[in-house]
Amino acid sequence: MEVELKHDSGVTKEAKKGFSWTVLFFGPFVPLIRGDLKWAVIMFLLAGGIGAFTFGIGALIVGIVFSFIYNKIYIKDLMLKGYKPVSEVDKNALTEYGVLSG
Repeated sequence: MEVELKHDSGVTKEAKKGFSWTVLFFGPFVPLIRGDLKWAVIMFLLAGGIGAFTFGIGALIVGIVFSFIYNKIYIKDLMLKGYKPVSEVDKNALTEYGVLSG
């Protein structure tokens, strides 16, 4: 499911909630394409650092873990930047997802 968020400047973004298949398959390139440089660097360093000591298996595990949590992280970062849910449906979806408090 997607939620739509709008900034006071008029910019709207759609963000998916739940498991991220794109992060699973493309890893740190997803936040890089979304303009989320901080998390792209974090994901790359974690995957590279852990993968170097585990012959690449650790990088796979990092990718799987971020597949479950990245969409929530991305939505929270957008909210911190001033984005707000467009509709009441989006607000309720974010409350159920655990991003907003009731």
